[in-house]
Amino acid sequence: EVNLVESGGGSVQPGNSLRLSCSVSGLMSERYSMAWFRQIPEMPREGVAGIYSGVSRPNYLDSVKGRFTISISQDNTKITAFLQMNNLRPEDTATYYCAASDKSLGERSWSYSSFYTYWGQGAQVTVSS
Repeated sequence: EVNLVESGGGSVQPGNSLRLSCSVSGLMSERYSMAWFRQIPEMPREGVAGIYSGVSRPNYLDSVKGRFTISISQDNTKITAFLQMNNLRPEDTATYYCAASDKSLGERSWSYSSFYTYWGQGAQVTVSS
């Protein structure tokens, strides 16, 4: 069974930083993708950042380029994905979800939520003065 557990959300003022973590267990595939999505009420989930096994360059939503960084660490069968969010803006306010796929999706597919089988529980990020 694959489990994703998120941590690190919170409330900050504009310009500040937060780091989200996603601990993944049970994902046994050598090829995989990890991504962060965000969602505000009554809107579809939006891909924020994606990273893939065997591919060094991650992908980002245009509005977060230069501010957000996705990374992963792996220790045996446990994967941890991070989303470092700097210079946060009020429009970054959303519930953030980590997602995992047992495929290496790449640049063309990473932002489509339907390609991800496994999801975290969500972490609220609120940016407000």
